[in-house]
Amino acid sequence: MQGIPGISATFDYIVIGGGTGGITLASRLALNNFRVALIEAGDYYEMKSLANIPGAVDIGVGSDPHQTTLIDWGFVAKQVPGANGRDIHYPRGKCLGGSSALNFMIYQRPTKGTMEMWADQVNDSSYSFENVMPFFKKTVQFTPPNAVTRFANASARYKPDAFDPAGGPLHVSYSNYAQPFSTWMDRGVIAVGIKRTEDFNSGTLFGAQYCSSTIRPSDQTRSSSERAFLKSSLPLGRLTIYKNTMARKIIFNKYKKATKVRVSSFLLQFTLYAAREVIISAGAFQSPQLLMLSGIGPADILHQHGIDVVSELPGVGQNMWDHVFFGPTYRVNVETLTKLANDVPYLAEQLLKYEATHTGPLTNPVADYLAWEKLPNTSRSRFSSETERELSKFPSDWPEVEYVSGSGYVGNYSNLLTTQPRDGYQYATILGTLVAPTSRGNVTIASADPSHLPIINPNWLATRADQEVAVATYKRVREIFHSEGMSPVVIGDEYFPGSRHSTDEEILEVIKNTVMTIYHASCTCKMGIKDDLMAVVDSKARVFGVQGLRVVDASAFPLLVPGHPQSVVCKFFHSRDHKLQVLFFLMCDFVDMLAEKIAADIITSS
Repeated sequence: MQGIPGISATFDYIVIGGGTGGITLASRLALNNFRVALIEAGDYYEMKSLANIPGAVDIGVGSDPHQTTLIDWGFVAKQVPGANGRDIHYPRGKCLGGSSALNFMIYQRPTKGTMEMWADQVNDSSYSFENVMPFFKKTVQFTPPNAVTRFANASARYKPDAFDPAGGPLHVSYSNYAQPFSTWMDRGVIAVGIKRTEDFNSGTLFGAQYCSSTIRPSDQTRSSSERAFLKSSLPLGRLTIYKNTMARKIIFNKYKKATKVRVSSFLLQFTLYAAREVIISAGAFQSPQLLMLSGIGPADILHQHGIDVVSELPGVGQNMWDHVFFGPTYRVNVETLTKLANDVPYLAEQLLKYEATHTGPLTNPVADYLAWEKLPNTSRSRFSSETERELSKFPSDWPEVEYVSGSGYVGNYSNLLTTQPRDGYQYATILGTLVAPTSRGNVTIASADPSHLPIINPNWLATRADQEVAVATYKRVREIFHSEGMSPVVIGDEYFPGSRHSTDEEILEVIKNTVMTIYHASCTCKMGIKDDLMAVVDSKARVFGVQGLRVVDASAFPLLVPGHPQSVVCKFFHSRDHKLQVLFFLMCDFVDMLAEKIAADIITSS
């Protein structure tokens, strides 16, 4: 049901943000006979982008501040010190589906140790991996890889018992086409001692394997939260969607209970009323922004912008975790994204093939092969005692580095489609990704006007530990490229940045000139215990100091576990009498446990 702009209305729950978490939360509450309003600043993405095609994932997501699309907020992190002062575009979905309409569609779950650490930090054992695994299974409709369409040397292994045949509605499967370069990366990582693993969905990550993706196997299209839930056969009659509508401020009564949300749609401003709760699912940047605009946050920042303090919470906007990647590029003698980008007739041929048979390279979201490890002793010989001390704080099963297959020239990731060399060669990159970062950033408001985007300071590579791990990771990627396993496919010397960049200082400079986010911003409204001065929400995602308000998205994570946003994000939760079910689909790994607590609280208190 479409909301009518300009007309006030009352609902049981108002969900702010129609992205990865908000859509699922709103739809499941509506299924349980609650009146729900879903507020989304964007619209349906299908008519404004090619996002449904897996092979189009690189459109509009580069680091160039001017590279954006109609379904992107256009966030820019200004003069990032860890990126040598560059302005970096930070893509976030402005559409129904949110960033699940933009991401690289990788699906894998967190590790047992990382979930145990989450549980310990919020003093709630129900966040342990064993307690959430049954719910992971219930949210995913899994389809095994198609052995007929994929290359014979690109067999993807998986554990059937990691999924439930009765699960759904989110599709998790494999593309009908494996990147040829990934078959060689597989040989390279094996040659340097990283072993193949069975899967990435059963609580362990160490090893290498073809990853599963959020692809609908019937037509090889993206299975976003919008496609999985809003466009499914679910009866959502009590859900009212206010698209192209922005939440401007949450209003509290004299008891500090959230009761209203002031919104705007084009030139119209009006108010929606919440009989039960307001739930913010606006993402790691805009959830803290909306809290601050509503009087919740660091008092000095609120006073600076003339905002009355409702609840002083200094942690709002702080503690930002993120994952970043970088890596060298080599010429290779297999077909890569370079051919799709440079050969227009070939691209047209593949588009026709994709539409007609759902096969070919456009079914593949580029990053289809992953490897994870703690760096071996040979790579960490130059680590300082400070770095080793910081890394020792992570659980033993928490990888330090992830290697992602990048079938094309990357450089500084400004725009993959327009920067592919046009010299007749094919290019490929292995992207080293820091997944145990020790640097922390922050988000704050630019003004009291919600139309002004927040100020983002990701603070990448700010610590000695991150810098030393980054340099060691770069060397490790080179080791993979130079291995016997990859020697048949690599042509000549390193193309970018070139082997002349060999000292630690030179490599770090290359990294700073090319580093890019892998889009996992989180923890800016961190979950924690009441005595934690930086905690913003409790283990049920309820905002401290007020009533009737929760934050349910990646900003509420207490920590950013290694992994990709699509993995731990979906699950069913059952009430004690098993009569009600609520499913939450959130933005990053570990959100399942957050959703479990929220769902259980909502259901049992209804």
